[in-house]
Amino acid sequence: MNVALTARLSLMMFAQYFIWGCWAPTLGNFMGTDQVNMGELIPVAYSLGPICAIIAPFFLGMIADRFFDSEKVLGVLCLIGGAAMLAMPGYAGTSLFLPLLFLHALCYFPTLGLTASLAFHHMTNQEKEFPVVRVFGTVGWVVAGFLIGKFLMADFSATPLYIGGAAAVFLGLYSFTLPLTPPPAKGQKSSWREILGVDALKELKTPTFIVFLVCAMLIFIAFGTYFPYAPRYLAAVGFNNPAFEMAFGQASEVIFMLLIPFFFARLGVKWMLMLGMLAWVARFTIFAGAAISGTYWVIMIGILIHGICYDFFFVTGQIYIDKKTSPAIRGQAQGFLVLLTQGVGMFLGAQLSGAFVNTLGEGGTLSPVDWRLFWGVFAAVTMLFTLIFFFLFKDDTKESVELEEAIEASTPPA
Repeated sequence: MNVALTARLSLMMFAQYFIWGCWAPTLGNFMGTDQVNMGELIPVAYSLGPICAIIAPFFLGMIADRFFDSEKVLGVLCLIGGAAMLAMPGYAGTSLFLPLLFLHALCYFPTLGLTASLAFHHMTNQEKEFPVVRVFGTVGWVVAGFLIGKFLMADFSATPLYIGGAAAVFLGLYSFTLPLTPPPAKGQKSSWREILGVDALKELKTPTFIVFLVCAMLIFIAFGTYFPYAPRYLAAVGFNNPAFEMAFGQASEVIFMLLIPFFFARLGVKWMLMLGMLAWVARFTIFAGAAISGTYWVIMIGILIHGICYDFFFVTGQIYIDKKTSPAIRGQAQGFLVLLTQGVGMFLGAQLSGAFVNTLGEGGTLSPVDWRLFWGVFAAVTMLFTLIFFFLFKDDTKESVELEEAIEASTPPA
């Protein structure tokens, strides 16, 4: 793949995750303001994305992958999603606010798979070329956090929605300039079982693999808790720019991604996954411990280990699936992992944490003591998930060696 094409695809990834980075860390604080007064509906808002992540495989598998060029589908979806987000501030505090967010999410989340498949189509060495392109998505999220949280200081305003909507419109128009990418499954038959990855389980009915899938779903409850309520927590303990501080967590993903081969060679697959789970326990424990004092550097440690939370569990898990499955079902199995984690797991996290917050405090507003209880409970629950994984997941030395080689091959050079 030439440099020019790499740059074009990298800009695509940058814009896509810039959109998400605009509203994900700020929407809860905006909804909780006195002007909007929708704090109790924060769990509903943050459940819409996971619901759309569950719906997205049907859209991609049944329609987009079979009938339309990928870049055109990407363009149309981004334009509709961008228009919906631009309209949201005008309906803040009304019954149309969440339906507009749902329309945006319904258009946005299928594009996560679309951009990946579009990029893969134009690569000759996906293992080495894709990480170089994908890392610009992380950069896009970080830039959004810095722009909104530090330079505009707009965490509690509608500005992130306007910027995110404008970025979506830009990506929609830009998509029509991307290289022609024919539908990857044109003329092929499919079924809902294949699209969701249910058929793949027939080949993978081993206790270890089932334990991995169940624990992956459970640990993503932590993700569903973090994004809706970490910004609210940071604001409550005295942080003025939550989006800016949280962006450092995404920035750490790049660093820890490069460290995966070093740790994997010494720990193996089970302990890599364990370390990712324990990082969530540590993060929630840190947040609970610092809820009263609001000590800046302590809380920042909890934010900065995001790279371990995500990379060491989800990225290692993706490669584990890649090596565990045959080529015929590999795509189905990866899709099933996304459905369980970013769909079911994050949905449960948003709902459970939302119910907890709305029970403890009025309008989603908690005292420092309540925040300590909130994070402490989720730290304990996540520790329970980790112990279940530790006792039931059986590592395999041969698989660990193969996984190490796969990670080294797929990690971009520093």
